[in-house]
Amino acid sequence: MTQAKDPSKTDSSEYLARKSVYNRLITVYGRKPVVEILSDPALKIFRVHLAESNRGGGIVEQIKTLAGQRNIEICYHSREQLARISRNSKQDQGVACDIHSAGYQPFSEALKQLPVSGQQPLIALDGVTNPQNLGMIIRSVTASPAFGLLLPSKGCADISPLVIKASAGTVFKGNILRCESLASALPAFIEKGFEICTLSSHQATPLAEFRPQAPVIYVLGNETEGVSAEIAALSKHRVGIPMANGVESLNVAITAALIAFNGL
Repeated sequence: MTQAKDPSKTDSSEYLARKSVYNRLITVYGRKPVVEILSDPALKIFRVHLAESNRGGGIVEQIKTLAGQRNIEICYHSREQLARISRNSKQDQGVACDIHSAGYQPFSEALKQLPVSGQQPLIALDGVTNPQNLGMIIRSVTASPAFGLLLPSKGCADISPLVIKASAGTVFKGNILRCESLASALPAFIEKGFEICTLSSHQATPLAEFRPQAPVIYVLGNETEGVSAEIAALSKHRVGIPMANGVESLNVAITAALIAFNGL
């Protein structure tokens, strides 16, 4: 007698492989952004999503043609279903697509593989809500020797067409480690051997003089409130960028670039 297979159980290796693929998908919405993405042969497109209510012809037909030329699956959804996929019903225009990005992953997955010895620094964001700033930060971090960006879903801007444009497409090239919140993610890095460093203008070591003895995560807050008290409490170091001529602070994207390339 052959025992029936429990349908609730799946092959672990197959499940993990499938989960890894989905974990690395960035969903982009909007007709023009999707056309631009489909027109870039360097991007690996997993799937295109269209609302069943879309009228034929025009740019929607162009999207279908481009997807067909690249043998990309097109999935049709109700307007409500598509809104859940795009998470922006007001701006998705009935169109979305999933892009595979090897460096876009949950922080817990990356943390398992990060060595402590000789590890490049990471940059984390706390309350950066401006899409233009986020895109510019991603571009700088991706171009720099820093390992990548730790990006919380709570309190920061989402990866949107505006962010992708501001990043000049580098969103899909670098390491972006996702977490729900910095407060939940940073303790795991500390346990691994990382030290947290916040940017401050008060009693801070000048950035050029900072010589960490362990791998560091630099946390940047927003320009109005800075780093939150909850995250500051986890910090072991404070560094600052000396200002001249009465200038109080720099744009957070400029600050991120200076930190990412510090020491070169």
